[in-house]
Amino acid sequence: PRPKKPLIHKNPLTGENMTSQYEVNLRSVRCISQQFIFVFSCLSPLFTVQCNATLSAMEDVVESPDPASSSSSFAPLECTYSITVYAGYGVEIQVRKVNLSKEESLTIMGYGGTGPELLANETLMRQGQVIRSTTNQVYIHYRSLRQTNHGMFSLHYQAFLLSCPFPLSPEGGGVTVTDIHPGGQAHFHCDPGFQVRGHEVATCVNTTQPHWSTPEPRCVAVSCGGWIRNATVGRILSPPPPSVSNHSNGNNLSCHWLIEAKEGHRLHLHFERIALDEDDDKLIVRSGNSSLSPPLFDSDMDDVPERGLLSESSTLYLELTADSSSIPLLLALRYEAFDDEHCWEPYMAHGNFSSSDITYQLGTTVSFTCSPGFVMEQGSGTIECVDPSNPHWNDSEPVCKALCGGELTDPSGTILSPDWPQSYSKGQDCVWQIHGNEEKRIELDVQILNIRHTDVLTIYDGRDLTSHVIGQYLGSRERFQVLSGGSEVTIQFQSEADDSSFILSQGFLIHYREVEPNDTCPTLPQIEFGWISSSHSSPVRGSVLTYQCQPGYDISGSDIITCQWDLSWSSSPPTCVKVQQCPDPGEVVNGARSVRPEAGFAVGTVVRFSCNQGYQLEGPSQISCHGRDTGTPKWSDRSPKCVLKYDPCPNPGVPDNGYQTLYKHSYQAGETLRFFCYEGYELIGEVIISCVPGHPSQWNSPPPFCKVSQSFEPSHQILSENIALAIILPIILVILLIGGIYMYYTKLEWKPLFWKSLSHTHSYSPITVESDFNNPLYEAGDTREYEVSI
Repeated sequence: PRPKKPLIHKNPLTGENMTSQYEVNLRSVRCISQQFIFVFSCLSPLFTVQCNATLSAMEDVVESPDPASSSSSFAPLECTYSITVYAGYGVEIQVRKVNLSKEESLTIMGYGGTGPELLANETLMRQGQVIRSTTNQVYIHYRSLRQTNHGMFSLHYQAFLLSCPFPLSPEGGGVTVTDIHPGGQAHFHCDPGFQVRGHEVATCVNTTQPHWSTPEPRCVAVSCGGWIRNATVGRILSPPPPSVSNHSNGNNLSCHWLIEAKEGHRLHLHFERIALDEDDDKLIVRSGNSSLSPPLFDSDMDDVPERGLLSESSTLYLELTADSSSIPLLLALRYEAFDDEHCWEPYMAHGNFSSSDITYQLGTTVSFTCSPGFVMEQGSGTIECVDPSNPHWNDSEPVCKALCGGELTDPSGTILSPDWPQSYSKGQDCVWQIHGNEEKRIELDVQILNIRHTDVLTIYDGRDLTSHVIGQYLGSRERFQVLSGGSEVTIQFQSEADDSSFILSQGFLIHYREVEPNDTCPTLPQIEFGWISSSHSSPVRGSVLTYQCQPGYDISGSDIITCQWDLSWSSSPPTCVKVQQCPDPGEVVNGARSVRPEAGFAVGTVVRFSCNQGYQLEGPSQISCHGRDTGTPKWSDRSPKCVLKYDPCPNPGVPDNGYQTLYKHSYQAGETLRFFCYEGYELIGEVIISCVPGHPSQWNSPPPFCKVSQSFEPSHQILSENIALAIILPIILVILLIGGIYMYYTKLEWKPLFWKSLSHTHSYSPITVESDFNNPLYEAGDTREYEVSI
């Protein structure tokens, strides 16, 4: 290890200057050139980054800040690491160690593409995890709200060569790719009868995010007419619409093709698909090289030849005239050249064939079979190449056609709409009956359903049209399954005969098979990170399953599904998806907020708040989204408010013999203060006063004071009088007792004197103990004086 060295650079997220510290180690690394790749041993400095850095090495290590160098008493601690490698390379990060608390966040973002891309955060980060970017720029942001004891992480990164996505093959063509890495090429080509519309070659461009130099081309039908030299095998397809054709005159098409094979060869022309307006469209095929050659086929007079056409020489001349009408022009002709010793290659749409000789010499036999859902018509299942003087097949190739209705007894099969894959016609009324084993059930897999809304497809659970209707369908619908209750099913298709707005529709494709009987819907697996509640003990018809997710997960899909009459579930079971972001904390009134990163509120997002002029924040200036192992992510604090900025009201002081609810040195505008008095005192003034905003802010009322309660003093006086009465009363009784005894012994001797003395005083009644306690004046607290002469 070498001494740590400071590094000054700018934070790519905030633009602020940052100081980095790193340690330099030497180790052997893999050196990569932008144009060539060499693997050899070389000494390259490997920086163990401590906090904040801009890195451009092809391999390095990013670690959490050193506790000794980051033991600042100021929180939060934020570090940003910017990694930029050569264009055309990505950044592969391996998590060596990660141990963070809930007060810390670690976010890895990709930059340089169409926008910021969240690659990973601490919520889903695990030791050994490998994270790959799609561009050559990655930012790692670490933030800690803790004062000390920060968590730790160690990330090892290295550059890897990016590639372009594999190009898509155009419809009606293909693509060959030399390499998907920068410098590689993709070569596009089209099938016979098509031509490339766009660039035939695209190159993988070496940029921040490699991409192909041009978009994939399209394969379009060859323009109207042309001269095909040295023809072997190919197709002539419907020309472009009149509006884009160079050979069009107004809304009309006039196309001419000359097909020329090698000298000594002949041509066979097979009609794969053809749909012409009988009034406005016309196709003429001539055996020769001009419009004066004798015709072999005229669509106005001849039916479409099932066996195709044979030229008398090495050339065929085709004339097509068409007017834009309500019926789209449909044309697909297959031509093939052959010599005088071979037959032409047979062709069979919607089927296959096997041959005894792939060169189709004389004596070759070919056997045909139709694809499932099609029935062989208008030909033989086996043909032979005959006639040495004029080689040809002894019979025409058969035609495989999707019929309108039929009886099906095979354990499995396919049902197609009439004339599939071409569109069905008006006025169809087709009925298919499927007869299975009595101990089995019939499962219908409706893979394609695309009919008009005026046409009807009905499925009956039985052998005829009076059986119970399983389902009736109109228009288009995604793939679905139907299960019968018995061993027989009837399918009816009806197309409207008098629909003036008839348009071509694809039709339908249904696979059927016998299955074991079952009166319950298929058993569904348990949902991960959630649970299922069922209305029945088994999934019988009508039973309902209710899905719920654990805290921290949201349900994706329908939370309620039902077992339907056909023993299929009403929808696919949902899944529980980990909630990866906090809810929107909302805007702050009379203020603004900034969100980083800007895309959503994923874990690790920091929202900073500010107030307009004249307002100040009440609450935290920023909050961050933290992930939780057992719950949804949550914000670190409540969102603040922007309140009017006024001078605070000073504390008016605590009244004597009283107190306040909450003592503070100052109170903001709008705050209130409540006063209380101790027992024996009453509050004089306002109990609650408010701080009225202003410059300066003032209390709306003077502070109250505490006064001795009036009900407190009389009670004290009564207590004192009771104490005095308890002391004086016994003394008076003793004096009266002594006086009575004295008078008893001296009454005879002093009697005249005694009465004489009494004659000069006021008369009164002697006070007894009982009268003393019943004296109302004494109990009321009044004081009286009595004169007693003895």
